[in-house]
Amino acid sequence: MNSVAQRVTSLVEPVIAGLGYELLGVEYGNQGRGMLLRVYIDHADGITLDDCAKISRRVSALMDVEDLISGHYDLEVSSPGLDRPLFTQAQYASFVSRHIKIVMAVPQMGRRRFSGELKGITDGVIQIEADNEIYELPFAQVASARLIPDM
Repeated sequence: MNSVAQRVTSLVEPVIAGLGYELLGVEYGNQGRGMLLRVYIDHADGITLDDCAKISRRVSALMDVEDLISGHYDLEVSSPGLDRPLFTQAQYASFVSRHIKIVMAVPQMGRRRFSGELKGITDGVIQIEADNEIYELPFAQVASARLIPDM
């Protein structure tokens, strides 16, 4: 997670939790013609468009006051969707035995992309079975990870 995403996470997590939602994670980066701040939320009853709008208004107001990001950016509040992104080690632990796609920030064993069954996560090391082989990937070097929807 980049430093902007970390600072935004620290800022908005208590506000989102106070409204009864779970903050899954924050992404910040270049998206097409500009910068995008994407905030993923969840709730036991699911997420509606009204939920996203409510959280968006609160996060936007908070970001305006705190001024963590200089320059223009777009804010998007989203449900995790079927291809749920994974941000924390606890989230990985919740989806053991599911198929995931991981992109590493730094190549591991000559490759950056891994797709396969999540076997577990222990002491900051993700175990994934991809291409009939078990890989151990450092959690700290994951650029992104998502569930692969079961169809």
